[in-house]
Amino acid sequence: MDMSQLLVDLSRSQFAFTALFHFIFVPLTLGLSWILFIMEAAYIKTGKVVYRDMVKFWGKLFAINFAMGVVTGITMEFEFGLNWAYFSRFIGESFGTILAIEGLTAFMTEATLFGLFFFTWNKVSKKTHLLITFFLALGTNLSIVNILVANSWMQHPVASFLNPDTMQMQLTSFVDIYLQELAQIRIGHVAFGGYVISAMFVVGISSWYLLRKRNTGFAIRSLAVGLGFGVSSAIFIFFLGDANGLAVDKYQPAKMAAIEGQWETQKPPAAWTVVAIPSQEKEKNYLEINIPWALSLIAGHNLSATVEGLKPIMKENETRIRDGAIALKALSHIRSGNGTKADYAIFDPTNQATKKYRDNIGYGFILQEHAKDPFNPTEKEVQAAAKDSIPEMWPAFFGFRVMIFCWFITFLIMVLGSVFLLHRTLLKHRWFMWAALFAIPLPYIAAEAGWVIAEMGRQPWVVHGILPTSLGVSSLESWNIVISLFFFALLYVALFVVELIIMVKIARKGPGSLGTGRYDLEEKH
Repeated sequence: MDMSQLLVDLSRSQFAFTALFHFIFVPLTLGLSWILFIMEAAYIKTGKVVYRDMVKFWGKLFAINFAMGVVTGITMEFEFGLNWAYFSRFIGESFGTILAIEGLTAFMTEATLFGLFFFTWNKVSKKTHLLITFFLALGTNLSIVNILVANSWMQHPVASFLNPDTMQMQLTSFVDIYLQELAQIRIGHVAFGGYVISAMFVVGISSWYLLRKRNTGFAIRSLAVGLGFGVSSAIFIFFLGDANGLAVDKYQPAKMAAIEGQWETQKPPAAWTVVAIPSQEKEKNYLEINIPWALSLIAGHNLSATVEGLKPIMKENETRIRDGAIALKALSHIRSGNGTKADYAIFDPTNQATKKYRDNIGYGFILQEHAKDPFNPTEKEVQAAAKDSIPEMWPAFFGFRVMIFCWFITFLIMVLGSVFLLHRTLLKHRWFMWAALFAIPLPYIAAEAGWVIAEMGRQPWVVHGILPTSLGVSSLESWNIVISLFFFALLYVALFVVELIIMVKIARKGPGSLGTGRYDLEEKH
């Protein structure tokens, strides 16, 4: 294997490992914070102490998860500078500003309110504490806004241009990167995904108490809150997921083609490929199972819609590569100090006549990796670059189907639980309680699969259409990354085991861990 490619693969693997591990903890805090608010509002409304106990008990699990999320998230901040130095410099005036706001606002707010939530019981009025819980939930959810805005900008870099003198992306409108369609949809999609995870977490653990016939009143009330929150969230995420798919089709057609397993563009009404074995080398699928017309309905909500295939996209990218080569040549002149007015005109964001060249500079960068002379590439070199301009199909294809399957099973369990609860027959269906307990991992798997789709589906780009992933890495020896990845894996697995032990211990004891004298398994003092 090429050593430079090995460095890229190792750098990607390390960041993927730490990011996916960190995201195990983030979603639970998003939804559990709102569940705590709902429970505390019920306490103030009814005056029943059991609701206050629910807030305190589930708040314990929230605190453990919150701490783990903070610890595992810090690592990624360092990885930007250590493993992705050129990427960090390239986007410093856009992405960097957003990350700074994230640290100064949402994170600080969340940490402050976290302390107030736990240490002001009986020190402030009930309504004041409820207000603190509300702002804790709001701050917790704001913590994903800037990260998703930054990531959405990487997926679809709006309101910015490449400055050829500094080799950095410069913003033209700070507000527009927050208001862009992709960012708005993805913030909602990720947030409600976290809500479903939190609801299933509460429902599953509450079901375990019911199976053990312990703290039944506490468990039923917790389960009711979880089911109500979960069903509504699962419905919202369905519509947000659909909107996200339409946005991906609009802004990232290659990712959409990979998700739907489309090598060729079908004539509408297009069939949806339910299952297949994609072959990147042969550019075809094996063992396909299709549903007629379904892809048109999914992709455009009508029978005239279709999804552009990866083969036509590669053909279109050949033109982008040739335009990118022109921009690359102009950039080379500028960087060497020999830039002409014509060269600078290519990178002038107000010059519409040269837009097609500067917008395709990233394809010129990809061409560099395949052409001996990227300013005068051969047809074979252009075709090789075009093959590298699309994502690997199988991660996005299978990731999407895993995500949908896990969402459907979770939603089904939530609906059945709600029906049983409304008909007061829940305790008669022990199979349901076992299903709810073992379904706790399903929305987690769906969330992780969603990130695999988002990140693997936009390859080979770290900034879509502009900066290839291969150019974003730091100049490191591969063994440095191997060693650090090994120790990260040891540390993270150790942290995960510790967290599981603590969470299971508290969950097994249930509200008895509060020491109120009202529940089973109370600690004796």
